[in-house]
Amino acid sequence: MSRCIDLAKQAADIGEVPVGALIIDSQGQIISQAYNLRESQQVATAHAELIAIEQACKSLSRWRLQDCTLYVTLEPCFMCAGAIILARIPRVVFAAHDPKAGAAGSLAHVLDDSRLNHKCDIVTGVCAEESSVLLKSFFKMRRKK
Repeated sequence: MSRCIDLAKQAADIGEVPVGALIIDSQGQIISQAYNLRESQQVATAHAELIAIEQACKSLSRWRLQDCTLYVTLEPCFMCAGAIILARIPRVVFAAHDPKAGAAGSLAHVLDDSRLNHKCDIVTGVCAEESSVLLKSFFKMRRKK
């Protein structure tokens, strides 16, 4: 998760919401890593998770990421949770909960909804304080501008 925090800091440095994500394979090797790029690219879907998933699919030449783990500094939103399910990622580790948009426990339980054809194991709270402070600091500075 420390690498995700570093990615989130890179996002903040360029004026993006500080969210970082990476995907590792079953051997623990990083396959992809990304941070938010919505402002830079002016694309609503340029969330860290979606960019990391796309990169991982290209890297592995397949859309099923059934032997991978996604690490992310903020609870996935509904859009990202849907992509995680569709990519068949079995395990998601996230740092901070997102009470306004989180779809992995805060507002909904998309990632472990038994009605869907795929469910994820979810680990929360890893480096949560550091991620939360980074996000709060970013938005505090943004409000001052």
